[in-house]
Amino acid sequence: MAKDISHLQLSQLTPKKVLVVFCMINMITYMDQGMIASSIVNKAIRDDLKMTKFENGVLSTAFSVGILLGSPLFASMANSVNTFRLIGIGLSTWCFSVAGCGLSYSFVSITLCRVLVGTGEASFMSLAAPFINENAPSAQKTLWLGIFYFCIPAGVALGHVYGGIVGKLLGWRSAFFGVSIAMVPFALLGFLMNPTHLKDFAPISRRKLTSIGTYILEVKDDVAMDVSKVAMNDISIHKRFLGDVKVLFLEKAYVVNILGYILYNFVIGAYSYWAPKVGYNVYKMNDSDVVFGGITVVCGMVGTVAGGYVLDLMSSTISNAFKLLSTAAFLGAIFFFSAFCSENVYCFLVLFSIGELLVFSMQGPVNLISLHCVKPSLRPMSLAMSIVAIQISGFVPSSQVIEILKDYTKNWRITALILTSVLFLAASTWFLGIYVHKTDKFMEDPDEIIDKCIKTPLIEEKAEKVETACEP
Repeated sequence: MAKDISHLQLSQLTPKKVLVVFCMINMITYMDQGMIASSIVNKAIRDDLKMTKFENGVLSTAFSVGILLGSPLFASMANSVNTFRLIGIGLSTWCFSVAGCGLSYSFVSITLCRVLVGTGEASFMSLAAPFINENAPSAQKTLWLGIFYFCIPAGVALGHVYGGIVGKLLGWRSAFFGVSIAMVPFALLGFLMNPTHLKDFAPISRRKLTSIGTYILEVKDDVAMDVSKVAMNDISIHKRFLGDVKVLFLEKAYVVNILGYILYNFVIGAYSYWAPKVGYNVYKMNDSDVVFGGITVVCGMVGTVAGGYVLDLMSSTISNAFKLLSTAAFLGAIFFFSAFCSENVYCFLVLFSIGELLVFSMQGPVNLISLHCVKPSLRPMSLAMSIVAIQISGFVPSSQVIEILKDYTKNWRITALILTSVLFLAASTWFLGIYVHKTDKFMEDPDEIIDKCIKTPLIEEKAEKVETACEP
């Protein structure tokens, strides 16, 4: 009885409230990444654990290894285990692993913990965006996605500040413990929320309908949590995984979008690491970390929301998303190029800020394409493989490549200009996407019974749930 009451109380959340919860989770996860990259925390870890430069580089990429392992795993399990339970399992793993980082006394132990941090976060990264996309108002889908993805730059910037303050006052270990504790309520929420599936994942016999709006997919808690049954069917899961990946990469719009996104993240990943160093070495900015952190927060907030709002005004179609992506990437590259050519520091900051606004405006549209160019059951896998692709080919190698290029050119400005030219390639790739044959599959559902059902809010606030079966 108590269990049913907790489910009832916690399930009284509207889609807007769920968006707020997901944004807070996203912010905290990226605070962790910003914190460990902050100069005070990073230096303290290196000194305390006596790590070499090479080991420090390995530590920065260990998180990505966890993402690569976890994203396809959780996306595949979405076919058998309900969404909130998977998020709860992943965030619980995240909490224990982040706390484990604070308890680590060797390079090996902290690296293993960072891998597990990435694995745990993969559940949320793969499943949250499809959930938001399904329940956002039809005229505001890209805006909602933009708000969600704004939390990435905001979280990283907040993590830099948090790491600097807490790391200096209480030490780097306390910084990890604080972030871990902040996530605990959200991990528990994943287990307490009423069991819910993403669209097209629950068996028809277990779909329960409510009064008016979108629909909710429910399963009994014992079935939802029976992960052991999923494990017993490893062979079929493996086959389905390979089949899903094959279908994804036969979708031309998806491939073009991911190629552009890889190039985009190659540039953004390098900027996030090297831009403050360029500001210090080229423009003699002593407080470059603070300046670029502030630019990232403001431009990230305005750009992501504005990009989603503009695409919603244009009509959120795949073709319009490609048009917006190619235009924003091209203009952003021009402003970045002009910024690094400028000799005046104030002119540089203005031009660079405009470029940041433009590139952050792409977060909503690029993920909308990944969600809408595939059928509903493939959306978690679509985002999972997107994450894998940009980690392997974008974020991870960018800082190392730029390091090698800088050593070769021995000139920060030339290195920055060469890096910026990659953004022109991203714009060209997305421009080709406009002419690729594509079909918006957002409403596609192989089970025709769903189209005949009355649709209600995914998570009701006041309306009483009415369990009915649809007429054949």
